[in-house]
Amino acid sequence: MRNSNTLKVLIFTRDISNNPEKLTIYARITVNGKRAEISLKRYVSVNEWDENRGRLHGLTHKARLLNSYLDEVYGEIMDTHKQLLREDKVITSQAIKARYLGQDEEHKTLMELIKYHYESQKSKLRPGTMKNYYGTEKYLKRFLEHTRRLQDINLKRLNYKFITDFENYLINGPDLQKGKKCTNNGAMKHLERLRKMVNLAVRLEWLEKDPFVNYKKRYKKTERSFLTERELRLIEETTFSGRGYERVKDTFLFSCYTGLAYGDVKALDIDHMRFGIDGNLWIHTKREKTDEAVKVPLLPKAKQILDKYKNCNERLVHGKLLPVLSNQKTNSYLKEITKACGIYKNISFHTARHTFATTITLSNGVPIETVSKMLGHTKLTTTQIYARVLERKVGDDMRKLVERMNER
Repeated sequence: MRNSNTLKVLIFTRDISNNPEKLTIYARITVNGKRAEISLKRYVSVNEWDENRGRLHGLTHKARLLNSYLDEVYGEIMDTHKQLLREDKVITSQAIKARYLGQDEEHKTLMELIKYHYESQKSKLRPGTMKNYYGTEKYLKRFLEHTRRLQDINLKRLNYKFITDFENYLINGPDLQKGKKCTNNGAMKHLERLRKMVNLAVRLEWLEKDPFVNYKKRYKKTERSFLTERELRLIEETTFSGRGYERVKDTFLFSCYTGLAYGDVKALDIDHMRFGIDGNLWIHTKREKTDEAVKVPLLPKAKQILDKYKNCNERLVHGKLLPVLSNQKTNSYLKEITKACGIYKNISFHTARHTFATTITLSNGVPIETVSKMLGHTKLTTTQIYARVLERKVGDDMRKLVERMNER
């Protein structure tokens, strides 16, 4: 379509505080002689600014970063103009400004998408999953504020650069949680959640195309901690004077011998205990995370722990089989327990699940298909992440092979 409008974009500064060391940078959009201005919330001094170029002087780190940002703003305003043309909208400076800022009525913002995602998915997703989405939202808000000086952003402005900038912010940016930076795999999880929300926006036709189309997540393979038989025995044989420490030790060991995750151990009550086809006690429950059915025969050591708390007052009050502390307190105590036992590994409650899969079952010849069923996995590939063939198992298998070969 032929465009008869005249468009001009000017980057300039204005002194609004009578302070030559703090000029505010603006973008002025002019269409057919009528102007609209946008404060970019960036500041420079008089001697830094090149009025003719509308950019900073020099090649300093600050100049390169700010000039790159101004080039990006200029490009986005021009792209906004093209969007309005394609949609056959009336082109005015105010219309371009409103679209650029995400304030026009017909276009949604990132925070509106997040809100809609919560409302539409909260009845479908587990509380733990929703908690992870809240974390992603928190980091997106920090990213927008620290890198764009924005509280929100138009969905139309989500592009490949936005995604890679967010990834770099998570990995290389400020300390995000408990004084630690986000790990590579942690960053990939946040981007995975953002992608799911963006896919929802595409299905809702709030976005024309998926900005993730050329983006590939890069997970790093990590060795998951688990306890050996010796380390398990060290914890079992160590007694702690503090009641909290002893309870954390027992609930952790119970998970090591059942493979149940923290939330599933905490929710366990008498209704989950049933006699199985073999006449022994089994745990019949559903995974809190996936709602997948789990049936686990109760090993003798797990039964001993349940018997220990059979008459526990806390159990009688809350109706649960074990007195489980909060997740945060549990993991905090676990670090002290393992340190006291001379175990120098990065241990959390989830380590018990890895220990059940590796040390208790797979290394003792339990088929991976059976282990997968007891862990409540829907895919065998998920169980393979936990699976480790220990050196002892390799030795045993090779010894059996030698015996068979000798028999021949």
